[in-house]
Amino acid sequence: MLALSRKKNEAIIINNNVEVTILEVKGDQVKIGISAPREVSIYRKEVYLQIQEANKESINVEGMDALKNFLG
Repeated sequence: MLALSRKKNEAIIINNNVEVTILEVKGDQVKIGISAPREVSIYRKEVYLQIQEANKESINVEGMDALKNFLG
């Protein structure tokens, strides 16, 4: 992991097309802004993990249904 120090209104660039800017710092909370192309998906990690888990469950259910149909 790369750790960087940034102050309010400072930014970092990722992969030439994603800019992350520090908008506000209040106590232990940091507000960031992200500018990226429309095709780049951006999620909070906890939401991303929920999506991944839902996808796994969907695949398992669909896979079981397909197996049941195959076996008759």
